[in-house]
Amino acid sequence: MKKNIHPAYYQATVTCSCGATFVTGSTKEAIRVEICSRCHPFYTGQRKFVDAEGRVQKFARKYGLKV
Repeated sequence: MKKNIHPAYYQATVTCSCGATFVTGSTKEAIRVEICSRCHPFYTGQRKFVDAEGRVQKFARKYGLKV
């Protein structure tokens, strides 16, 4: 391996917006994420509907179609 071309490697602390934290290896010392495996709907089995209007209804309204 060539010397002085590789970035520094840290034990990074990953912090989620839900408050969960875990440690991993990274070139950054700290990482902040919006969603993790503790709060992601696929892993928790809970569905969260964020938008009030569905994509199909929005498309139909945009092009004047009846649903």
